[in-house]
Formats: sequence, C-alpha cells, structure tokens
Amino acid sequence: MTRQQKIMRILLLILIISGLIWFSRAYLDINPTDIKEWILSFGMWAPILYILLYTIRPLIFFPASVLSITGGLAFGAWMGTIYTVIGATLGAVVAFLVARKLGSGLIKEKANAGKVEQIQQQLEKNGFIYVLIFRLLPIFNFDLISYAAGLSKVRLLSFFLATLIGIIPGTFAYNFLGSSIVSKDPQIIIGAIVVFLVLTIVPWYLQKRWKAKKNLG
Repeated sequence: MTRQQKIMRILLLILIISGLIWFSRAYLDINPTDIKEWILSFGMWAPILYILLYTIRPLIFFPASVLSITGGLAFGAWMGTIYTVIGATLGAVVAFLVARKLGSGLIKEKANAGKVEQIQQQLEKNGFIYVLIFRLLPIFNFDLISYAAGLSKVRLLSFFLATLIGIIPGTFAYNFLGSSIVSKDPQIIIGAIVVFLVLTIVPWYLQKRWKAKKNLG
C-alpha cells in the first residue's frame, strides 16, 4: 500500500465518522416533511441542494428511502423522480469510484465480504445486465451494489447507464408516495399506495423466483 493510498483511507474514515456524528445530531429525529421544509427554504437552489444531498448520501449512510419520499413531498411525483434519479445515479457513481480508488481492503472491512464477493462474481460475467437486474430487483443493498461494482471490472459507463435505467421504477414509486401525502386526497393516497406496493412487491416476488431458480440450477 502506497503512502497516498494510506492517506486517502484515513481521510475517508474521517469523512465517514464526521458525517455520521453530524447527521446523528442534526437529523436523527427528522422526518421527510422536516427535510422537505428545510430544502425548500433554499428557494431556486432547492433542486440542486436535493441532488447534492443524494449524491453524497452513500458516504454518510443516510436512508435513500427517506430522501426519495422527501423528493415527492418537495417537488411532486414527476420532478421529484427526475431529481432523485439524477442524485441517486451520481451517488452510485461516487460510491463506485470510491471503491475503485481505495481498493478492496477498506470496503470489505466495512461491508459483508461474502456478499461483496458474491456480487463481484456475477458482475464479472456481464456488468451492464447484472447491474440493471440488481437495480430493478432489490436483491442486495443499493450501496453494496455500487461498491461491489467498483471493485469489479465493470466499466463506469456500463454501470452508470444500468443504474440510471434500473432505478426509475422504484424511484417513481417512492416519489409518487411522497407527493400523494401533500395532496391529502384519499383516492390519490390509496392509488399511490397501490402503485408503491406493485413496484416494490413485484420486484420482491421476482427476486424470490430468481433465487429459487438459481438454487435449483
């Protein structure tokens, strides 16, 4: 390990620890509505701030679902989805590049080594297809996929495009759910819940089928 790599690892650890402390103090008891009000207080800069928060989210371990619902609350289903897809994709690229730059040592110390290696093996076969499948079907943790892809031989462009396409359905589900809360219309809320359940339960069901076929194979 070179001196530069050691310094980068130390800086990353400091960033992670600092971020965790700051967020635990500032946002531990904050819900999506509170975050929405804070983001919208920045006026015309609100979308940029939201995208920036989503971009750095993998480094500070903030729940993606909370931010996605916040997007729907703040910007509506459609614009919230667009902003979330941009931010989530950029955040995934950040995690990808961190893993690729720092190498496997630090990442495997912080993540489940067995799962990381399992994902890597799949990604080595056909990077774009497997990243797309993993994004569409929540088989593994979102950030874990990004880190594992960074440790594999997947090309950045393939990872970027697969992530961009694959996260759209789930992102829309969360943003639609968030936007329905603002409307306070029971029919819209019920419709949003149905859409949310369909776009989350169907991938879960397909995941179970995929695992079952894999075990039989």
